Amino acid sequence: MPIRYFDLTDDVYIPGRWDLGTPTDAQGREVDDYAFTKGEPVTGETRLRIPIRGGDGTELDFTEAGIGIPLVSARAASVFVELASKDVQLIPVHVEAHPEPFYILVCTRIVQCIDDEACEEVQYWKPEDGRPEKTGRYRAVHGMRINPSKVGEAKVFRPWGWDVVLIVSEDIKQALERMGATGARFKEVTGPSTVSEEERERYRKSRELLETAGSARETAWRFMGSLDKEALMPIAMSGAWPGQRQLWSVIRRETGRTLLVTHGLSDPFIERLEPSVGFGLELALEVDAAVKDISKGWPLMLLDRVADEVAEHEHVREGAKAGLFSMEVSGKGMPKSLVTDEGRVAVLLGVESRTLPRHFSTPFGDVRLVTVKALLPAELAYLLEHGARGHAELARRFADSGEEHLSRLRRKPVV
Repeated sequence: MPIRYFDLTDDVYIPGRWDLGTPTDAQGREVDDYAFTKGEPVTGETRLRIPIRGGDGTELDFTEAGIGIPLVSARAASVFVELASKDVQLIPVHVEAHPEPFYILVCTRIVQCIDDEACEEVQYWKPEDGRPEKTGRYRAVHGMRINPSKVGEAKVFRPWGWDVVLIVSEDIKQALERMGATGARFKEVTGPSTVSEEERERYRKSRELLETAGSARETAWRFMGSLDKEALMPIAMSGAWPGQRQLWSVIRRETGRTLLVTHGLSDPFIERLEPSVGFGLELALEVDAAVKDISKGWPLMLLDRVADEVAEHEHVREGAKAGLFSMEVSGKGMPKSLVTDEGRVAVLLGVESRTLPRHFSTPFGDVRLVTVKALLPAELAYLLEHGARGHAELARRFADSGEEHLSRLRRKPVV
């Protein structure tokens, strides 16, 4: 009987679960996420720490930190040591506020085993895509199936050309389930496809809708600057976003500024399988520097928290689309100059810009582009004192300063 294999992923739907950031070294510098996920041993710094974002939450035996870095508890690690010691490297890490031992699980094997014909659909990078370093590798794999006869003795591996996936053998799956390991989800990648023709058609329609919306947004982004396709941005599943995916884009501006935008709040509602502009808006936050790795800085952290509020609360969305709208989010991990005495950071949404459009068009309708301006604590106090008139006055003063929607840490309050 052929050995069965499973895609091992982080169960992001566990209520109250912890949310882990990117590991840092002994000097507090974030390390390269990709080094732990490219299918080869990691050398160098081993005294690593992992921060917890947005509150503690429930610890898990298997989870992902940063951008897809597998993390396991000591008891889960023992399964991999016993059954797959030749396929993995375990790097001890200290998780913030948790004295128990945890380990980064580094898979050290790459296996060329994806069965293109058995998969629901595969797409390859082509020369005309302008990414020569990726040409010939997988651009997308839907409904993945592998050929077990090509795996050999590996128990834990990443597929060649699609190393975003971590695959484990059935005996490892069973061992983790017997011990009641929390946080792990398994999806079989062997045997006949379980996707019915009806489901296959549904997937096709949903991809078509999402790709159409995404392409229209990318066209709009290119009118605002140079779309940075090299930027490594986190992707997460979220039932609160219309397309059930959180996406971001980075736009490099001619002025040397960096514009970070949400790339999915205007996705069609995927459950409905019909054209729409989702929430009808996208968020834009611009900073005054050519940020090299924006995925690990405060701008994405702030925009992420604002986007969560927009996605989860209708009154926030309606306020953002109607005009000027202020709100506060958690200030944990944010620059001190932005954080109030209560540990919050305030933003003003909808400040008009001379260099950004207020709307852009898609085949499914117009989308509102809502700017996000980080406020200083003194400016929040002014808003709380003056209410609606304060919003308009702040926006006027920002315009007079020549910075309008721009978010900057080193500036003086306009009040």
